[in-house]
Amino acid sequence: MLKIAFHPIYKHELPKGHRFPMEKYDLLPQQLIYEGTCIKDNFFEPKIPNNRHFFAVHDPEYFFNLLNITLSQKEARKIGFPLSEELIAREMIITDGTIKASKFALKNGIAMNIAGGTHHAFSNRGEAFCMLNDQAIGAKYLQQEGLAKKILIVDLDVHQGNGTAEIFRNDASVFTFSMHGKSNYPFIKETSDLDIALKNETKDAEYLSVLKKTLPKLINQEKPDFIYYLCGVDVLETDKLGKLSLTIEGCKERDRFVLQTCHDFNIPVMCSMGGGYSPIIKVIVDAHANTFRLAQEIYF
Repeated sequence: MLKIAFHPIYKHELPKGHRFPMEKYDLLPQQLIYEGTCIKDNFFEPKIPNNRHFFAVHDPEYFFNLLNITLSQKEARKIGFPLSEELIAREMIITDGTIKASKFALKNGIAMNIAGGTHHAFSNRGEAFCMLNDQAIGAKYLQQEGLAKKILIVDLDVHQGNGTAEIFRNDASVFTFSMHGKSNYPFIKETSDLDIALKNETKDAEYLSVLKKTLPKLINQEKPDFIYYLCGVDVLETDKLGKLSLTIEGCKERDRFVLQTCHDFNIPVMCSMGGGYSPIIKVIVDAHANTFRLAQEIYF
């Protein structure tokens, strides 16, 4: 059975006018159940995990300053959210969702987190709506528990996974692959193990051609025994913050190729949803829902 991390806190309310679409975290599971892609038993509710999981990735001083809301104004401003105890608890619960989904993926081949993909969180700071790097923490959890040795992070959000790149800069046991918009945020990029920067308005055919040439070769080269997939839908042409031009169908084909490739190579994959900022919420929800539909189609 497909297992999906979801907690009511995911839909945390932000001040009116904030551009981050929190409502998608509530609407997506509703849509999946309504259309019959999922049932209630597909979903599990994560909790706040032990702090030791965060210390495998994040500097303790940064973590406790975040936890106690004692970051400097400059540090807090870079995160972009008005910080609160509930918001930080949300980030911690999202991370637990990714840790637990990673274990479900080992059992079932795939598992998902309705939220996550917080790839702009560095070891010692947060940026751009990201405070704790859920997939980086999940990767180190699997390794420390002896559940995986070599991990591949496939980051196909429109924005480079700069925090993830920094965290694993000197760690050969985790290979970071980011395919993103060249002129999108972050404007000063970190160096992933493999970065593919695409020009503005890259469309379906070119995007998919590059991905299909790259991913199987990368798997054969690195031989990972676990894959994290960050499947942001901010690659859509309708996205307010992205500069690529994929259609809904192209984004779906991207997900189909990644999931089918993981399935064919028999490598467990854990998916975090990442970004999506199209002005019409239905477009965001439908694009994200395609990832879950494909997971059910390919694996179950």
